[in-house]
Amino acid sequence: MTKKYVLALDQGTTSSRAILFDHAGLIRGIAQHPFRQIYPQPGWVEHDPREIASSQLGVVTEVLVSSGVRPEEVDSIGITNQRETTIVWNRETGEPVYNAIVWQCRRTTDIVEAVCGDPAVAARVTAKTGLVPDAYFSASKIKWILDNVEGAREAAEEGKLAFGTVDTWLIWQLTGGAVHATDVTNASRTMLFDIHKGTWDQELLDLFGIPASMLPEVRSSSGDFGVTAYPGMPQGIPIRGVAGDQQAALFGQCCTQAGRAKNTYGTGCFLLMHTGSTPVASSHGLVTTVAASAPGVQGLEYALEGSVFVAGALVQWLRDELGIISSASESEELARSVDDTAGVYVVPAFTGLGAPYWDSEARGAILGLTRGANRAHIVRAALESMAFQVADVAHTMEKDSGIAITELNVDGGASGNDFLLQFQSDILGASLNRPKVIESTGAGAAFLAGLATGFWEDMAQILALREHDDHFTPKMDAEEREGLMAGWHEAVRRVMTK
Repeated sequence: MTKKYVLALDQGTTSSRAILFDHAGLIRGIAQHPFRQIYPQPGWVEHDPREIASSQLGVVTEVLVSSGVRPEEVDSIGITNQRETTIVWNRETGEPVYNAIVWQCRRTTDIVEAVCGDPAVAARVTAKTGLVPDAYFSASKIKWILDNVEGAREAAEEGKLAFGTVDTWLIWQLTGGAVHATDVTNASRTMLFDIHKGTWDQELLDLFGIPASMLPEVRSSSGDFGVTAYPGMPQGIPIRGVAGDQQAALFGQCCTQAGRAKNTYGTGCFLLMHTGSTPVASSHGLVTTVAASAPGVQGLEYALEGSVFVAGALVQWLRDELGIISSASESEELARSVDDTAGVYVVPAFTGLGAPYWDSEARGAILGLTRGANRAHIVRAALESMAFQVADVAHTMEKDSGIAITELNVDGGASGNDFLLQFQSDILGASLNRPKVIESTGAGAAFLAGLATGFWEDMAQILALREHDDHFTPKMDAEEREGLMAGWHEAVRRVMTK
């Protein structure tokens, strides 16, 4: 039977999705299921690994049934995932020893400070991994589990425990425990991987007290990750593409050459610029990471990345905690109902500030309130804060790379908000392209899988599929732009602790 589809599994921070892509790169089916967010203490964030797996595997069946697609029509599976989130499980039973510690979780800040407090040590970590030592990444999360879960360290030293980021956990589940592997992009987010040598680093493992036996095999992003063998779902489908969500989005936007950049507006906000075969070290608080590569590329490819911790999650907060909007789509209408924010700024530092500030102790604030400020001003200020944060990262990236960003590819849920994108174009002073299929993360995973099987011949064929349906150009003058950015930087200064 002719293979008609590639299935992308998009395992995100708040939900799991399955997306069917056809040969034209168009979505032919999508299913989504949210799962619990667990907050044991302020600043702590966890997920139940079993719920991650059940929600992800459940939407596979749902999308096939709802789309009327037979399993034998599916060419392959690509996986993309929330990165840095850490799962440790027993190899014999397959049971997690603790909940997944989510990338947003700040409980291990003290561990990072204790391990990497010496500037010389921190410099070595950055030189090897491209990352700024932070609780954001996986290494300190693994150490916390080994140090705080009874019997975990002993079991790990006996070779009984396996570590994985979410992709690895899903591969293990899908293959019935036959494959314990990750790809280079996810490995590069653990703070245990030497991005120059392309291998796990023993010095870093020793630094965090992590046995090497816990680690998955590292493979190329487009290649063989086994076949499905999970009871209750279609058997024998090849898993051929794996990439962390932001690298998958970079690939899905066809940013595979140096200087090409994309921004994803998801739970967080992530701006990546491809830098080719040369890793560019940042002197302004960005991280250097490994990019996903098409089959046949020799050696590793790299990207500069700036991470904003809170973006789409801010709109959720307006809806669920403050109750000042009833739906995310209402935010655009409210923002347009006022001419400006009336001097209000929202700094969404709920879990600290990411690039380029890296202040883990900063906390969120609404500033500039007057008696005349209303919910529309606050909602508009919240949307503008996403654009301000992206502009901060973009300007920093330009300094590090020496490349001006005159065009930015955008995707993610909030990229459907035209007000946000126009303001982003204005405040950045650059053109924005929103593709016809804004699910770039899922598309990237699908492209990686389909290229490995020959479903798509090469990148040229995929490039021909990319059509931009919206183009935003800056309309704001330089004086207004500079004034707004100055107000934003003053607001950020007020919440920073260092």
